[in-house]
Amino acid sequence: MSRYAISDIHGCAKTFKYMVEEVLHLRNRDSLFLLGDYIDRGPDSKGVLDYILKLIRNGYKVYALSGNHEYMMLRARENLAYNTFWLTNGGKETLESFRVETIESIKSVYWDLLEQLELYMVLDDYLLVHAGFNFAISNPERDKHTLLWAREFEVDKQKLGNRRIIHGHTPLPLEQIKYSLRKPVSNVLNIDAGCVFKSQLGYLVALNLDTLELHSVPSMDS
Repeated sequence: MSRYAISDIHGCAKTFKYMVEEVLHLRNRDSLFLLGDYIDRGPDSKGVLDYILKLIRNGYKVYALSGNHEYMMLRARENLAYNTFWLTNGGKETLESFRVETIESIKSVYWDLLEQLELYMVLDDYLLVHAGFNFAISNPERDKHTLLWAREFEVDKQKLGNRRIIHGHTPLPLEQIKYSLRKPVSNVLNIDAGCVFKSQLGYLVALNLDTLELHSVPSMDS
């Protein structure tokens, strides 16, 4: 059994599927932790969500967290003013992938998935989150901004204990991510290699949480 973490797929469905099937060779007994931002900016947000739903239907252990882009999409459905904000931050490409003109035309199965996404996950050895973590409060869910949007955050090593924080949200060059895994390994690891930003960064990475082996795939999505 292996545990893998992937973040910030951003509509790169071909790359995501290749990573899961051809690189990780994901098995039903493995666990796949997804750290948010499945949608927006890239060419096939619908395809990413469809593939996540397919893995779940086929009995794979998939644990999906929300990113700020899933949060924006949910807010856009409820608030017309926020809809404009979402559209200018990648939502336009998401609607195009669904081949619809308005957010109301997206089928309920996708909303059901988005509404069930957790904000963070605590494992015995890891703390998984999309963006950051506020150690100053007892209930982290009270600070959604840090969980979904933070670019920087302070770590309380006493509260963190023997865990490491795995997050995404802020794209980094692949070599910088690899550097953070050199011994001594950092207790905060960002695994967003900017898959959707093909001309600048352009990698999707998966971290084996048991061995700290980093798998990387250059973007295959146009």
